[in-house]
Amino acid sequence: MQQLNDFLKVIDSYIGSSWWFPFALLGTGLFFTIYLKFPQIRYFRFAFNVVRGKYDKEGDEGDTSHFQALTTALSGTVGTGNIAGVALALHLGGPAALFWMVITAAIGMCTKFVEVTLSHKYREKAADGSMAGGPMYYMKNKLNMKWLAVIFAIATVLSSFGTGNMPQINSIAGAVKSTFQIEPWITGAVLSVILAFVIIGGIKRIASVTEKLVPAMAVIYFLGCFSVIFANIENVIPSIISIFSSLFTTTAATGGFLGATVMYAFNTGVGRGLFSNEAGQGSAPIAHASAKAHEPVSEGMVAILEPFIDTIIICSITGLTLLSSGAWQDKHYNDFAVTDMSVLVGTEYTDDNKEDRKALKEHLSGENPLPVFDGMLQVENGKIVSDVTVIHARSVAEEVVVNESFGGAPLTGEVEIKDGILQDASISFYGKSLVHSSPLTAIAFTKGWLGNAGQYIVSIGLLLFAFSTAISWSYYGDRAMTFLAGSGSVKYYRIVYVAGFFIAAIADTTIIWTVAAIAIALMTLPNLVGIIMLRKDMKNTINDYWSGFKKEYPDEKTPE
Repeated sequence: MQQLNDFLKVIDSYIGSSWWFPFALLGTGLFFTIYLKFPQIRYFRFAFNVVRGKYDKEGDEGDTSHFQALTTALSGTVGTGNIAGVALALHLGGPAALFWMVITAAIGMCTKFVEVTLSHKYREKAADGSMAGGPMYYMKNKLNMKWLAVIFAIATVLSSFGTGNMPQINSIAGAVKSTFQIEPWITGAVLSVILAFVIIGGIKRIASVTEKLVPAMAVIYFLGCFSVIFANIENVIPSIISIFSSLFTTTAATGGFLGATVMYAFNTGVGRGLFSNEAGQGSAPIAHASAKAHEPVSEGMVAILEPFIDTIIICSITGLTLLSSGAWQDKHYNDFAVTDMSVLVGTEYTDDNKEDRKALKEHLSGENPLPVFDGMLQVENGKIVSDVTVIHARSVAEEVVVNESFGGAPLTGEVEIKDGILQDASISFYGKSLVHSSPLTAIAFTKGWLGNAGQYIVSIGLLLFAFSTAISWSYYGDRAMTFLAGSGSVKYYRIVYVAGFFIAAIADTTIIWTVAAIAIALMTLPNLVGIIMLRKDMKNTINDYWSGFKKEYPDEKTPE
């Protein structure tokens, strides 16, 4: 499992986690922001009128309303990125990573506007009568680059598993296990059956479910967040200051957090920001292409609201909850994930010592690797007697107990460690370390007025958020399959999608996040290339929209 994860990380290092990927993503959004004169600001208020149907016409073609398209797209983005992803970004990059998540969203509002407008403009009616759209259709119908459209569609199918399927159920199963002690396979089995029932009904049933689910789950989640923020109100201002104070300097070590470089915080924030709002990825345009509209620009305006709601509001509130609670820098008892753990030679490393902190941070960043243990680790009654230091979740692990299995008896004997990595994944390491993803958010929610009951909001919120994401991404995948192999292929795709949903409930979390990162990049790059090539088409489409709007609504004030 570790070897597979290492192989996937190598692939990801050349694309999604490479130094140039965030610049390509933000650069494209920044280009369109300037080229189109800040549409995310100028059209922001106007977008609300479009959502409520003020300019709708009788007979507009499509399968869903503007609001349903928005909630379906939001249900595809509001998921683990808002709960687990923000916690992971903070864990990896420190408070500064939250700033870059917000900046990514602000620029991404324009990117969403462009990709949704173009995808809606060049959509088609499928053989079954439903609307089919997305970047693959403008690539084929306008750019005459079917080969690029095919690459994007294949990447969409892969990403439906790597973004909308596997990380979602894995986070749900982990949260439910830690909160309710329900085994992951049971959670996976129950939710797989419900998922199958919903997606069989197609976009109309999906939209009907998401338009009710998204507002309800947002209210529940916000109540939990504010119960923590107000309970720790004295930490709010220092938390906000910490976000900006570490923007252009190395994030200082604090508690169990060993610090992070400026570039690492930037890459982490942008990467998690994209995973959260998917701006530039080309996924949301597939949902918006189903909306009833007689022209595409209004639907593009609706899409402007997505990154604002998803990242600027929800992720910011999650980040403030994590920071004000202090849970992100504290060590907590947990079962160690093999792929998140390494064993160093020597017991002299502690995070109480300034020099050790520096050495450990450089080790984790790859600047100056420390010697790792290789051989048989000696363990007596669960206690490690060999001269080693265990690193877990980018922190020095404390009070480590080695068990024969998860929840099993303390081990006495030898444990094989190769190049610092545990070779037998059935052996359990348990102790105190930093935690990340959904378990960290669950802990933070216990630091508020609700006490231990707060973790239930995270589990319920994660379940609703992540499950709605899985629902929406099944639609993205089936539209991609329709493009690749026709409407008849969709039923087979749905079977595999539900099966993958169940399997991922019991798979390794770290590997799933790595797969998600690769899948995101494989969708994003063709989409960015496509929308840049259609920049003049986009500007002309906007101009045509406002010309027609003035004739139809001469008394309306326009934000052009």
